[in-house]
Amino acid sequence: MEIQSLDLREQRCPMALLLAKRACALLGQGQQLALYVTDNGALKDIPRYLESNGFVFERRRLHDATVFNVTKL
Repeated sequence: MEIQSLDLREQRCPMALLLAKRACALLGQGQQLALYVTDNGALKDIPRYLESNGFVFERRRLHDATVFNVTKL
C-alpha cells in the first residue's frame, strides 16, 4: 500500500492544521499519510487533533522537519 504524503513545511498554523485535517478526512480505514511539518504551532496542534479524532500516529525527526506518520483506524 502506497503511503500518501503532505508537505506542510512552508505552512504556518492555522493553515497547516487545516490542510492536515482535510487530508486526514480523506483517508480510508487503514490508509496512511505522512505529514511533514516545521511550524511550532502546528507541531503542537496537529498531534492534539490526531489524538482526539481517533488517528494513530508516530512522530519522527527528518532533517529540517518533523514527520507524522498517520494511520486511520
